Amino acid sequence: MADTFQQFLPLIIIFILFWFMLIRPQMKRAKDQKKLLSELQKGDEVVTASGQVGKISKISDQYVALEIADGVITHVQKQSVQTLLPKGTIKGL
Repeated sequence: MADTFQQFLPLIIIFILFWFMLIRPQMKRAKDQKKLLSELQKGDEVVTASGQVGKISKISDQYVALEIADGVITHVQKQSVQTLLPKGTIKGL
């Protein structure tokens, strides 16, 4: 029995390391991203996955309308929003 356990010990250790180094941090990032998307509001300044910077002018369940310049509005999927910027960031660009 002890001999069998010793054979599987390296695999168990590798799995534990794999869990703490890869899986757990990815789950935390996914949880943070989901929280960010649920807390989006009109007027928030965001960056999308494609690098577009804009202010949210309208929000729905699946899409966000971004004002990327005065009077220029684009529609992107809500899941493409990556980063919430501090207020006033766009004016500084």
